[in-house]
Amino acid sequence: MQYGRFPAVDAAAVPSDGLLLDVRENDEWAAGHAEGALHVPMSEFVERLGEVTEKAADRRVYVVCRVGGRSAQVTQYLLAQGVDAVNVEGGMMAWEAAGRPLVNDGQGPAHVL
Repeated sequence: MQYGRFPAVDAAAVPSDGLLLDVRENDEWAAGHAEGALHVPMSEFVERLGEVTEKAADRRVYVVCRVGGRSAQVTQYLLAQGVDAVNVEGGMMAWEAAGRPLVNDGQGPAHVL
């Protein structure tokens, strides 16, 4: 699937062993996120790019935010850096709607903020 000029996938199509990069802010992450996801908020992304490229070595990166806007921007940036990245269409809202599991930092049931 294409979203603009770059690749995108449905939340349901992200492989369970895929590298999921969550670019939401800390409060959003704390409320609920995919277990095993790499959390690098968009506001810190450029200075923390090395963490992403290190984990992404020869792997596709599935970029997610709340609904897909921020992750679309980060996907474009990663593609420009030579990283194999795709945007998760609909973001964590679609992830939750698809019944994909969520975990949180222990404050009540996990949910998308």
